[in-house]
Amino acid sequence: MAGASDKARFYLEQSVPELQEYLRKKIFTEDEVSSIVKKRSGYEHKLNARGSSPSDYARYAEYEMNLESLRRTRAKRLGAKSKSSSYTGQRRILFILDRATRKFHGDTALWLQYLTYARKQKSNKRVSRIISDMLRLHPVSPDLWIYAANYTMDERADVTEARAYMQRGLRFCRHSKQLWDAYLRLEMIYISKLSAQRRILGLDPASPKKDEVSINKQIAEETVALPLTTSEEGKQDRATADLADQVSPLDSIESTPAIAGAIPIAVFDAAMKEFPGDATFGARLFDSATTFHGLPCTGKILHHIVETLMTAMPTDAASLCCFVTEPIRGISAGSLEFPGALMKMLDRLEVSKCKLDSLQKPTEQTRARGIVARHAINRIIAYFEAPGLDPDIRAVLNAMVQTSWRYCLSSIESGTEGTSGETVALLQMLTARGFKELVRPGVASALQRWPEEPRLLALEATCSGG
Repeated sequence: MAGASDKARFYLEQSVPELQEYLRKKIFTEDEVSSIVKKRSGYEHKLNARGSSPSDYARYAEYEMNLESLRRTRAKRLGAKSKSSSYTGQRRILFILDRATRKFHGDTALWLQYLTYARKQKSNKRVSRIISDMLRLHPVSPDLWIYAANYTMDERADVTEARAYMQRGLRFCRHSKQLWDAYLRLEMIYISKLSAQRRILGLDPASPKKDEVSINKQIAEETVALPLTTSEEGKQDRATADLADQVSPLDSIESTPAIAGAIPIAVFDAAMKEFPGDATFGARLFDSATTFHGLPCTGKILHHIVETLMTAMPTDAASLCCFVTEPIRGISAGSLEFPGALMKMLDRLEVSKCKLDSLQKPTEQTRARGIVARHAINRIIAYFEAPGLDPDIRAVLNAMVQTSWRYCLSSIESGTEGTSGETVALLQMLTARGFKELVRPGVASALQRWPEEPRLLALEATCSGG
């Protein structure tokens, strides 16, 4: 068996033609080439000896990347064109990273470095092979399944394969909240892309009407009918995939369940079956869906989530946070719907107080009311910065902040408020919006609980000086 020195010499000898070309084209001087050989020799001996670590491979790859970047810069400046030199440097780096992942296949950082470089070089076939090997060796890592799905969706625009990665990942990581959240986001992204397609084609009911008949006729004339496949390999094993097969950019949005939000709803229901009674996780999925508030189906999805949470856990603070803030999610302060949505939120705040009255322990009531009130303030406060805000609406928002603050203050005074970070963030936000008088008693109560907190001391000075 060859020793470490023999292996190192073998790999170094393979780079001789490359170095000779550098000298011939005057990209590097003789002293620089000698330095390159010395560096590579040190790395190769370290890698082929016993006791090498993943960081050794990472540093070697980083050195070669910097060297390749320098070579390209000089070659461009000198006008020295050579495809062989470019491919040689890229091939060497990929070979180093391939050796690293073969030896330390349990190190996910090396796999991600390998993937990142291969993607940068647009080596799509190699990226697919790396992803396949990586997931085969790390099937219980949610981050890697998410990475694979996002790459497939972003780079290849293949939602079927991206969805397959998510579903396979959930078979191995069924109890990963991060993976369920990413799956919901993936389906929402897919719907947003379909909606964008419809707007471009002028088929969105919200967009100006066009001559849809002529458009459909033109598309039909330019479409080539393909034979249907009956291969069993093409069948999906989940109902969500069956729904997705119904989607076409030309279909009516009302008649396609996938575009109308059926898949995200199915994902949410499946996720809650895995985490029954976890309203905090349900609220996390609610927030994820809210970020896509521009879609026609978002309101339906949010309503389903709130309805599910309020049916299963009507007195949980996380459920009530979603219930209270649902009416104003995705609605701007200048829209015609905002006053009605604000009144609906006020009504729901009253309903939430009544529901929390059913809690047996007073401390639980105070803590839950504080959580709901803090969440309501966080949503309301952003509307104060809306340009041209109606004075009457501003007065209503002020009253809502003051009413909700009383419950937050009771939570702080009773010691049932969460962490110091959550309390300080709320106090800082209200202070920045000009509610200094409102905040002052809260700062005093918080200092009794966290007397050494520097941010609270700074707030006390700000409120006193105001």
